[in-house]
Amino acid sequence: MDEESKPQFFIVKATANREEQVLDFVSSNAAKKGFEVYSVVHPHGMKGYIIIEAKDRQSVEGAIQGVPYARGILKSAIDYKEIEHLIEITRKKAVNIVKNDIVEIIGGPFKRENAKVTRIDPSKEELVVELLNAAVPIPITLKIDDVKVIRRESEEEDGTDSV
Repeated sequence: MDEESKPQFFIVKATANREEQVLDFVSSNAAKKGFEVYSVVHPHGMKGYIIIEAKDRQSVEGAIQGVPYARGILKSAIDYKEIEHLIEITRKKAVNIVKNDIVEIIGGPFKRENAKVTRIDPSKEELVVELLNAAVPIPITLKIDDVKVIRRESEEEDGTDSV
């Protein structure tokens, strides 16, 4: 692989506390417009900055063009060794939760409540649930790590006859 086709890392300035919004806008912008952006991260502790891995500076410039809260790119690409300590490479976990599963909430304000899964977003590692004991069903968005499955939809359908 020659130096020209090797991915480069760029630091983009963003408005403080808006880094997550910039991440979402940049990744969708890059996908829609076909820019070669490989990853976008906001390392913990780097307030006001995000790191973009891309083919070249033009791809980054195109991806952040028109993005609210993106304030510009630092002058030159940085070496991976400079940011390696900020990034932990993880593999996506296989999500073993499906729609209509009954889960127990193990984190957050609704801890120990049971809920039914209504929607799953594996890319954001989030799911939407409705509390079972609530008088009015209200959709709640939670991280996948904040729930554990206690009953599968298929177990209900297996047909153990109830008296």
